[in-house]
Amino acid sequence: MKRKSARPSFSRRPSFNKREKKDKGGRIRQRNQRLAFLVLFLLLVVTGVVILMVRNGQKQEKSAETSQEMNDHTNYGPEEWMSQGAPYIDVQLLTPNEYSRPQLPLNGADYIAIHYTANPGATAQNNRDYFENLSISHEAKVSSHFVVGLEGEVIQCIPTSEMSYATNSRNVDSISIECCHKDDTGVFEQETYDSVVKLAAWLCARFGLTSEQVIRHYDVTGKECPKYYVDHPDAWEQMKADISAQITIDQGLMGIS
Repeated sequence: MKRKSARPSFSRRPSFNKREKKDKGGRIRQRNQRLAFLVLFLLLVVTGVVILMVRNGQKQEKSAETSQEMNDHTNYGPEEWMSQGAPYIDVQLLTPNEYSRPQLPLNGADYIAIHYTANPGATAQNNRDYFENLSISHEAKVSSHFVVGLEGEVIQCIPTSEMSYATNSRNVDSISIECCHKDDTGVFEQETYDSVVKLAAWLCARFGLTSEQVIRHYDVTGKECPKYYVDHPDAWEQMKADISAQITIDQGLMGIS
């Protein structure tokens, strides 16, 4: 019986398939890593651009606010206003805060609202300082664009481009004037009365309003404010007539026909 001769033993050829798969997997991982880094870089760039745009917008907004305030009391300040018929206005703008100067834009000056302070004997400065202190005390949300004092002095607390907390539903489109008084009747001293008439008339001429757009707080909410001019409708009608006459004078001073 013949014995089968053993087949020669050959060493197996190395497998290049696994190596190729390994190399291919490595290349894919490297490509994915590069893509991830690229995406991360793009995200950082976009985030940086957005931050710069936001900061630039904030700067522009702040610049616009500053410009408006300058227009209100620097470029066209008290002396210019007086030449147009206004009383002297002491500009003491409140510190921006949510309780008395929220810096919300006025939708438009459609009304001039007359108030009384309801704290007999307090001065214009007292009332202005009370509004300022609300940023600390947080006891109420109240303020006024202007305060007219017992001797006719006028303090501006809020720019006429911003809303005050004074006339409830008409806050959005009215400019408010708080008036000081000596006693509980709420009647204005002659000096106070004269300044209120001049201030209201000047504002009407400036914003293209008539004396019919000068209102009392009472006309908005029924609140007894300004008290004396709610209790005495004839006195209120006389004030509006005086304001109307002054508007005509101021329009002449402003060159408005």
